[in-house]
Amino acid sequence: MPALSLSTLSYLVFLGLAIASMPVYALLGRRTDPDATRRGTSFLMGTGDFLVHWFMWFVTPAEKLFLRLGWPPDVFNFAGLGFGLLAGIAIGVGNLPLGAWMLTLTSVCDIFDGRIARATRSSSDYGGFLDSTLDRFVESFAFIGFAVFLRHLPLGPAAATAALAGSLLVSYARARGESLGVLCKEGLMQRAERLVLMMLACLLDGVVVGATHHQRGRLVFWTMVLIAAGTFLTAVQRTYWISQRLRARDREKSAGPG
Repeated sequence: MPALSLSTLSYLVFLGLAIASMPVYALLGRRTDPDATRRGTSFLMGTGDFLVHWFMWFVTPAEKLFLRLGWPPDVFNFAGLGFGLLAGIAIGVGNLPLGAWMLTLTSVCDIFDGRIARATRSSSDYGGFLDSTLDRFVESFAFIGFAVFLRHLPLGPAAATAALAGSLLVSYARARGESLGVLCKEGLMQRAERLVLMMLACLLDGVVVGATHHQRGRLVFWTMVLIAAGTFLTAVQRTYWISQRLRARDREKSAGPG
């Protein structure tokens, strides 16, 4: 089994420290994050409540530092975009561990921009639009990188393209529903789940290849297949859920006051 790269080792150390903090968080009484509670969480179909509140607790010191420094949300919006572009490049050239780091950093930036905007009461339509739109750029960069990385596999680019298409459909269904007054955040394969799967694939592909002697990119390929299947299923689920509520609302309007 080949030696782990410095990027992989550093990521594993970071992951180990993060996991080691979980018992500390639990011993402190599982402090719930007011912002996360108010907004609700649908991570892992709503079963990831502990993980969400723990992570918000874990990043609170950094959040307080950024607030003291007076960094505006746009810093994190554009930093996240830059990290997303670097993630796509790193993945495309085959540096998957670096890609995992860049995906992690862009995800953290995505969390900070919203939390700092709410903490400073600077939330706005501009910020909401920029945040959601740049998220799509970041995912596009990552999946394009995966398509390039998987070019040596017969169906590799197709799997990455399908994952990108499904991800965009999930986001579009939610955005279109919201524009019509119906909010739908439910679904199996949302952005958080997609990012976690991509990070794990980048981090573990080399480990799996070294242990099993499979062709490089095999774990990444099946991760793309999983994301593609999950996102298309989620897009169908959201389309049905939203359409049913819109139909019920239209019937109520047609019936008139009664």
